[in-house]
Amino acid sequence: MQTNITADSPPRATPSPGADITLGPQISARIDRLPATRHMWMLVLLISLGGFFEVYDLIFTGYIAPGMVKSGLLYTTTKAFFGMTGIGAFIAATFAGLFVGTFGLSWMPDRYGRRAVFTFSLLWYSVSSAIMALQTTSDGLLLWRFITGIGMGIEMITIDTYVTEIVPQQMRGRSIAFNQMVMLVAAPVAAILSWWLVPQTVFGLDGWRVVVLAGSVGAVVVWFIRRKVPESPRWLADHGRVAESERIISKMESTIIKQSGLPLAPPRTVSVQPAQQPITLVGLWRTPYRSRLIMLTVFNLFQAIGYHGFVNWVPTLLIAQGITLTKSLLYSFIIAFAMPAGPLLGMLYADRIQRKYLIVGSALAISIFGIAFGQIRSTVPLVLCGILISLAAQTMAVSFHAYQSELFPTALRGRASGIVYSASRISAMFSGFIIAALLKGFGVSGVFVGVTAAMIVVVISIGVFGPKTNGVSLEHLNP
Repeated sequence: MQTNITADSPPRATPSPGADITLGPQISARIDRLPATRHMWMLVLLISLGGFFEVYDLIFTGYIAPGMVKSGLLYTTTKAFFGMTGIGAFIAATFAGLFVGTFGLSWMPDRYGRRAVFTFSLLWYSVSSAIMALQTTSDGLLLWRFITGIGMGIEMITIDTYVTEIVPQQMRGRSIAFNQMVMLVAAPVAAILSWWLVPQTVFGLDGWRVVVLAGSVGAVVVWFIRRKVPESPRWLADHGRVAESERIISKMESTIIKQSGLPLAPPRTVSVQPAQQPITLVGLWRTPYRSRLIMLTVFNLFQAIGYHGFVNWVPTLLIAQGITLTKSLLYSFIIAFAMPAGPLLGMLYADRIQRKYLIVGSALAISIFGIAFGQIRSTVPLVLCGILISLAAQTMAVSFHAYQSELFPTALRGRASGIVYSASRISAMFSGFIIAALLKGFGVSGVFVGVTAAMIVVVISIGVFGPKTNGVSLEHLNP
């Protein structure tokens, strides 16, 4: 027997226990017909401000590395491949923590809600990062970097999940692009602070410590701003919390009507069948999710080598090309300006060009410009090539953050995204050692030959096996 309801979705067979099986499609339909008004963009902005400090912390990894080497806490390279006193170990500790947070704790936003986990993970990051900045031994530094990474890992998955669920289908790509742009403004901020502070001592503290503490303090300020962010109506509906979901979506609708001065279009009507069983993690190993899990796991294993193999090593790679420490930080700052520019440009085409094609194109661009970077010695062409690599890397990041969140159902969106995204944490963890070994043995050219090999796998995995998602409702993508 079927029940006709007002909804913009196909039959849904995967609610959480206790959920109202008609409410979820209704809420989705009401969200998907909302226009892209100031209110919608403000919601994305608020959540992105918290992500700003997560990205700040992740991006400064490469910029403060020369300062930690200068202070004697770490070395550029080590005799052993897995040396625990080098930059590679610091990068590995970062991504080991990100892996634990992404893979081991990604169930939290699915169980406790997107909003609650935002707050929890941001405070976790703020406290642990401050403690890390005060460490005086390499062991203490690596331990607290690992702990900080756990909080960041939970945060990033939760942000992708929230943005995907809170906006209508026709602006998912632009919303993720805007979200990434706001967060990646942290890149030039981290770069200019590092350029200014890392070479000197501030109030008796090494400059790199002040850079770390700046992010920790700023995150506390944003925590108060983010208290205004509502829970995801889709998540509430999926957990049977009818009154809360209705209240939030009704408030969104009334606010948008006031801002636009126009009535909202009615949601479309489709048939929804009663649910059979709640979806579980085991259910992700069935069609169509099994192929998506495999595809995105392979993709994430290799995209992280290309992305973090450049982003986390920019100053060090420039030094290897004959640039001094101070100038390498200055040039890294210039390159970092391309990071928020990438998502800003992405807002123009994120919902017009299929995301899978954007991922493939950006991976090819990273390969081409990366090989060129390894051959150049002149300053201006070198910096220009670095900017082009950065633009391509951010285009890929914008596209896949939206892409992998779209391909899983609401009940398990956080956990499934965490499972596939955690693969990037594993490869990024080892990428520090891999890049260090390639740099030591083959120079900058060898580094980008390795990056190119990784990007070829990205092109094949997404280009051949990835489905198209632009303009399709979440329920249609996840039957």
